[in-house]
Amino acid sequence: MSRIRLVILGSTGSVGTSTLDVVARHPQRFEVFALSAATGVDTMLAQCAQFRPEFAVMASEPHAQELAQKFKENSIPTRVLSGPTAIEMIASHESVDAVMAAIVGAAGLGPCLAAARAGKRLLLANKEALVVGGEVFMAAVRQGGAQLLPIDSEHSAIFQSLPEDPSTWNDRVHKIILTASGGPFRQRDPATLRDVTPEQACAHPNWVMGRKISVDSATMMNKALEVIEAHYLFGLEPGRLEVVIHPQSVIHSMVQYRDTSVVAQLGTPDMRVPIAYGLAWPQRIDSGAAALDFSRLGHLTFESRDINGHPERFPGLQLAWDALAAAPGTTVVLNAANELAVAAFLERRIRFDQIHHTILATLDAVPASNPQSLDALLDLDSRARACAEAVIGQFIV
Repeated sequence: MSRIRLVILGSTGSVGTSTLDVVARHPQRFEVFALSAATGVDTMLAQCAQFRPEFAVMASEPHAQELAQKFKENSIPTRVLSGPTAIEMIASHESVDAVMAAIVGAAGLGPCLAAARAGKRLLLANKEALVVGGEVFMAAVRQGGAQLLPIDSEHSAIFQSLPEDPSTWNDRVHKIILTASGGPFRQRDPATLRDVTPEQACAHPNWVMGRKISVDSATMMNKALEVIEAHYLFGLEPGRLEVVIHPQSVIHSMVQYRDTSVVAQLGTPDMRVPIAYGLAWPQRIDSGAAALDFSRLGHLTFESRDINGHPERFPGLQLAWDALAAAPGTTVVLNAANELAVAAFLERRIRFDQIHHTILATLDAVPASNPQSLDALLDLDSRARACAEAVIGQFIV
């Protein structure tokens, strides 16, 4: 059996490193063709020393030059490239079978589109590709004949719980139920959230994740983005998408069928499980994750997303349904404003509660433009970011 040649976009992040952990367990199945990263030169050096890919691509030329020098000093033959064009090149390369798309944020849209148009097996961990790309991205998947497999634990769980034939989903499924842990502030007094620090927001109770997605989990904006992603991935209207708080993060999501029966996917909160499923689909392989021990599991509990009657705890969550009901392009503005606001919070330029205020102000100020191409999407994204930055500049922490 020939090995699957794999590209990992965002290899130095949490999903990227977890993917390489799974790959290392199955050297007979997978071959790493190329890796990309933003700034993690030392991590990329270690990854290339172990996996010896053909290409290593850094987002900027200075980081690429630094990496190339370290490759020379360590006699690593991997070729170093830089910039968005190079990332899109490896994502669509004719030698590549599968692409793990784990670049955080809207920056991942271009290479995801390139992989889709080239007809790759696209393992999608970058939810923003769908939130920003929307129908433009899905059209590229259809036209390129790509195979789109979700890697987010929630969407992978849904995919595993759905019928094998996508043409039956609309008729057989009543609704999709996305689970959410509630993050670190599930039981905190909403009146005190303005005082949250970046360190507190990044301390997720169940998952080990990057700083941006950890903050998104704390605000529940990650769940809002996942609702939008689920709409495009599974083709159900927004009213058939539901979110329920499940603090233990054992049930990763559920599908309720027309007869009211519910199919759920359970597992330990370890990203290697959905990664291994995506890499080997439709087969199953060892992920390295610990198995559930039901004798020690304890209670599984569920709560409304308006915990204890406090919708103000997670005000951003409702924006998913609002954005999907609004003019095309609204989800682009939503995502851009959130990315800028989270970055400003992590830089201590705004308070935690001002993340939501930044998003609302940007949505009010930037009209959606029904973008129909990558250039139009990126133009709207740029205008939304400029507006969000202006809003952030008005805050005094």
